[in-house]
Amino acid sequence: MAEPLFYVDRSEILDGRIEEVRDGMHDLVAFVAEREPQLIAYHVYLDESVSTMSVVAVHPDSASMERHLELGGPKFRAFASLIRMRSIDVYGQPSPSVVDRLRQKAEYLGGASVTLHALQAGFSRLHRP
Repeated sequence: MAEPLFYVDRSEILDGRIEEVRDGMHDLVAFVAEREPQLIAYHVYLDESVSTMSVVAVHPDSASMERHLELGGPKFRAFASLIRMRSIDVYGQPSPSVVDRLRQKAEYLGGASVTLHALQAGFSRLHRP
C-alpha cells in the first residue's frame, strides 16, 4: 500500500501584496478542490503578522502529488510576483519526478530549499473502516 505524502511550504508575502495573495489562494484552492478529488487535504494558513503563508497538503501517494504539480503549475507561477518561497518540506517518499518538479517550483518562486523527510516510524488513520 502506498504511503501518504505530507507537504508543507512556507513563503514570505511581499510588501503590499497580501490582498492579491488572498485572492489568488482562494482561486487556487477552488481550482484544486474541483480538479483533484484524490487529495486528502489542502489548506493555506497565514501567520499572526500576515507576512508568512504556509500551504499544507496531504496526498494519498506520490502520483497524487505529481498530478497536483502538473495541473497547478500555471497557477503556482502566478504567485511569482507576490511571494518569496522560503521552504518546501515533504514527509514521505515522493518519486524522483516529483522531487524534480518541486525543485523547479521552489526555484521559480524564490529559490526555496526542498527538504525530504523519510518516515522512520508511525501510522496513519486516513482511511477508517
